[in-house]
Amino acid sequence: MTDHLRAHDAALARLQALHPKLIDLSLDRMRRLCTALGEPQTRLPPVIHVAGTNGKGSTVAYLRAMAEAAGLRVHVFTSPHLVRFSERIRLAGTLITDDHLAEVLDRVETANAGLPITFFEITTAAAFQAFSEVPADLCLVEVGLGGVLDATNVVTPVVSVIAPIDIDHREFLGDTLAAIAQEKAGIIKPNTPVVSARQAEDAEAVIDREADLAEAPLTMMGRDFDAWNERGRLLVQLQDRLLDLPAPALPGEHQFANAGLAVAAILALNDPRIDEAAIAKGIAGATWPARFQRLTAGPLAQRAKAAGADLWLDGGHNPHAGQAVARALGELAARDGRPVALIAGLLANKDATGFFAPFAPLGARLYTVTFEGQAAANAAQTAAAGELAGLRAQACDGVEAALDKALAQEPTPHVLICGSLYLAGEVLAMSPETWPT
Repeated sequence: MTDHLRAHDAALARLQALHPKLIDLSLDRMRRLCTALGEPQTRLPPVIHVAGTNGKGSTVAYLRAMAEAAGLRVHVFTSPHLVRFSERIRLAGTLITDDHLAEVLDRVETANAGLPITFFEITTAAAFQAFSEVPADLCLVEVGLGGVLDATNVVTPVVSVIAPIDIDHREFLGDTLAAIAQEKAGIIKPNTPVVSARQAEDAEAVIDREADLAEAPLTMMGRDFDAWNERGRLLVQLQDRLLDLPAPALPGEHQFANAGLAVAAILALNDPRIDEAAIAKGIAGATWPARFQRLTAGPLAQRAKAAGADLWLDGGHNPHAGQAVARALGELAARDGRPVALIAGLLANKDATGFFAPFAPLGARLYTVTFEGQAAANAAQTAAAGELAGLRAQACDGVEAALDKALAQEPTPHVLICGSLYLAGEVLAMSPETWPT
């Protein structure tokens, strides 16, 4: 992904070279580095640890918004970043500065002493080091990949959260839903509350078993609580009360479930400062870029506006995400009868046909692109996957060319750029107006 040069770029380049594998799931290196740093993961504010396949980032966004609406200072660690690495580390409400990040990375690199480490591990350690040195009331930590052996799984949370689980990252997590759920459930800690989204039967059974083994109180959506859209409001039914809340700020029907999961998780925290007013304000005010985001600024948005089209951006990349965003796009099309057009690029290891299948009933036209990165599928491969899913597909030479073709449709379509957070990052990087803050 293209990024502008910053003070810490040289440090990040060195860190990426320290280990030959981009992903190598193990906790041994992370534990060694944390020990060398003086165990920063033990000096954090109360931690909510969030795993899952889809909706992790949105759930974290709602958690942050609710806590900040109550006046709490919140650390947040998420991945990947879209435009700038600093998006991954939010200190007491503000993205870490380039100078602060460079200084922390230098210290962590020194502590690592040149030993093998993955990029994600050393940057996770840097986040924990920064968090341990800045006062805050709450720390939200999103799992990078899986759970059991993820670098973040050295924290001791006060609440563990499991967002919806789907088949993804098979090469690391397994080929079955049960195997993947076993990895995700690795964040469950003894006697620590667990809040789970509604899950498929195989995943639910695994989470039930692991929670029982850990004697961890489990609250499962669809069984112990529920959340739904009623006349444009978010209703969350808990065992002891019903919350009637504003609609989630993030668009799409699937966000009612993500927001409901966050509400149940924040209540499991049992912090009296986070009252119903703060919950309502947070749900209505959360922001999270590249999750069915309406683009209204930047060169692509200007081009779409001039043609009378609306432009959307989403980084979902697996079949479950495809279903969710197809529903959201279908709702737009149903309101005015206009067609839909997709501009898509995916990583080569993703189930592209499964991702595209939910869009076929919408009659969507597909324009495929290649984005930066060795793991990206080329536009022709992605177009072939779209054709297998029943879409009319055409490979294009870049996002701008694809947008021109989409805007040439009549009547003017709803346009969605989708398929990868890396592609979404390239789009947002085109103008400082659209950089996440």
